[in-house]
Amino acid sequence: MAPDRLRPPEVPERLLSEGGWSLLDAREETLATLPAARVEGVTHVYEDDELRERVAGATGVDRTWRFVFATRVVFSPPLAPGIGTAMVRPMVASEARTAFADDLDRRGFVDVRQGRSERVRSETGERVRLRSYRGRLPVDDETLGIEGWLGVWSVDGEFRIAGGAYPVALDGFVDAADVPDRRACRDELLRFVRSVN
Repeated sequence: MAPDRLRPPEVPERLLSEGGWSLLDAREETLATLPAARVEGVTHVYEDDELRERVAGATGVDRTWRFVFATRVVFSPPLAPGIGTAMVRPMVASEARTAFADDLDRRGFVDVRQGRSERVRSETGERVRLRSYRGRLPVDDETLGIEGWLGVWSVDGEFRIAGGAYPVALDGFVDAADVPDRRACRDELLRFVRSVN
């Protein structure tokens, strides 16, 4: 069991069960070693396994179509109150954007590019800076558009990073009645990000 400071980010169980999200991956890792601190992260990745099963049943293509993740980032020793997170926020955000783009690449998404940014509040009141991503997913003889969102914010001297991605439209690939539309996917992903603590 991880020490308390390395416990996973909190995501409401109700939100996971209502969304049909199942745990796909859980990992702890050292993200960086700085002269004055070590940066460690605990990440949980969830997938929409109901969507995976529906698409696999209809097309024979078995893969993760929608995923969300949450990461808790801690510094050892802890950052100084107040000024600590402000000083390292640009570095954390930059590293998070690079890691997210690399993850999308590993998942087979191509032509990934950053889009607009937005700000929202987490359910606990922190300001979350969101960045959108667009790209394409080649599947058999088709290419599907994808969209992703990444949020980074600080909580009590730590950071939370959360986001995910989904196809913009699967309805040309499978029956539209079997898959959520773009707006529903976006709303659910942003609800997930805002819920992470």
